[in-house]
Amino acid sequence: MKKYDIAAYIWPSYTGKELRARQFWPDGIGEWQTVMSVPSRLPLKPKDYEWDRKPLWGCCDEAMPEVMEKQIDQAVSHGVNVFIYDWYWYDRRPFLEQCLNEGFLGASNNEKMKFYIMWANHDANYTWDVRLSDLVAGNGKDCTVWSGQVDRKEFEKIARRIIEKYFSRSNYYRINGKPLFMIYDVENLVNGLGGIEAARDALEWFRSETVKAGHLGLELQLTGWGECISNVSGVDGMHSLSTKEILPKLGFDSITNYQFVHFCDMNRDYGDILEDVYREWARMDRDYAVPYYPHVSVGWDNNPRFRGFVPIVCKNNTPQMFESALRKAKEYVDGHDLPAPLITVNSWNEWTETSYLQPDTKYGYGYLDAIKRVFG
Repeated sequence: MKKYDIAAYIWPSYTGKELRARQFWPDGIGEWQTVMSVPSRLPLKPKDYEWDRKPLWGCCDEAMPEVMEKQIDQAVSHGVNVFIYDWYWYDRRPFLEQCLNEGFLGASNNEKMKFYIMWANHDANYTWDVRLSDLVAGNGKDCTVWSGQVDRKEFEKIARRIIEKYFSRSNYYRINGKPLFMIYDVENLVNGLGGIEAARDALEWFRSETVKAGHLGLELQLTGWGECISNVSGVDGMHSLSTKEILPKLGFDSITNYQFVHFCDMNRDYGDILEDVYREWARMDRDYAVPYYPHVSVGWDNNPRFRGFVPIVCKNNTPQMFESALRKAKEYVDGHDLPAPLITVNSWNEWTETSYLQPDTKYGYGYLDAIKRVFG
């Protein structure tokens, strides 16, 4: 039976161990504070809106090894064999690293599955803080808490940390023997480093340092947002490039997605959304010279993060509909000569975006069971 790498993103906010996170979630339990307070905000939403779910596993601290041991067992037994950790660097130091360092890597059974890093180098704003998030959603004010841009000095600190702390792990995910590293926000990357040429030089330095550390090379992956136009700076000032122009200039080796919402209208039935998704897969296959690894999202609804109503809610994203998307992703992998049988999934635990695999009181283990039926 053919093996597939089903890689679920992890949002590492479900812990109280990150002290800097208390400005967003002062109760000291991370974003579980937002999840559990959803009922208090439902009267502020339209009468026909509902968010009727709770985590079956409870509000567990995912920076605790014993918690992640149980989650690893459940993931692997249902066919999820890779975790992609969202990883942050703000104000010259890491942020929300405990879930990976203490939880996953501290788990006695972590060798059962692989992991890799997605550097979530976007700006941090008050979307994470229910008390202030409506400011971000409603009037376009600049509510930036920390910038995701870094200069070359900070980039080198980040790269060395990644190489030493994570690439050295035997269960770090590799493609053709090379550790895989994903970058989320290409515009922030380029503008922080000082332009396309400076960014390419920094990435080439990262590759060479990875080889010096004893690895076969570095597999660089870009998070795709559809064919968006990015304002990237150069020696001649600001200019715009599309994703398919930027990717070869920076030397990325592959591309995937993080969420359907980045390239689809999500305020529709899941079945209608999937038609656009499959067209996007075909476009990526046609327009890019590097491999595209298919992505499947469970759904989308980020109203839990807001007091007011955000009218972008994915409908009818049942486990059965999710399973149909997984089967299409499997067909895509089977029909392409990809370097790895990789499929990315959003996500393991994005509760406040209503796109998670973890069991809840609405569908139980439905989404995990769908993966198990498709991939074994």
